[in-house]
Amino acid sequence: MNMERFPRITLDPDVMGGKACIRGLRVTVATVLGLLASGRSADEILAAYPYIESEDIDQSQAYAAWRLEEREVALTV
Repeated sequence: MNMERFPRITLDPDVMGGKACIRGLRVTVATVLGLLASGRSADEILAAYPYIESEDIDQSQAYAAWRLEEREVALTV
């Protein structure tokens, strides 16, 4: 996994069970995406989570798009 592209996204088994988080905080990428999907604006998210930044929201979306592009293909012999 090329996480160098996403320096604001961290994966740590000791934080939120290893889910993708924002800068090691206890805010997951899924939380941010869920809020956006439910119609919350970036400004509303930033007000609810004052310790994250707009770049974190942007990178969460980019990370999610990248993960959707990635797929596993079973090799057949």
